[in-house]
Amino acid sequence: MGEMTTEELDERFDAGADVSSALESAAVRRPGLEQRRVNVDFPTWMIEALDLEAKRIGVTRQSIIKVWIAERSEQRRKGAA
Repeated sequence: MGEMTTEELDERFDAGADVSSALESAAVRRPGLEQRRVNVDFPTWMIEALDLEAKRIGVTRQSIIKVWIAERSEQRRKGAA
C-alpha cells in the first residue's frame, strides 16, 4: 500500500478497505499490557499445587499464576472502591 496520510488511511478504512498492510505491527503498543519478566521463587509444594491446578483446567503454570494474580488484584481493587 505504501506511504499514505492519516486522512487517506481513514478514508480507506471507512470505505471498508483492508488497511492492514499500511500499519506497522512492530510499532503497536498496548499501554499497561507490555510484558516484563520477573523471577519468583516458590517452594516445591506450591509449584506442585500450581501444576495440578494448571493441568486440571488445561493451561500452563504461567497462565494459572497470571489468572490467580489478576483475580486477586481485581478483588482488592473492588474492595478498595
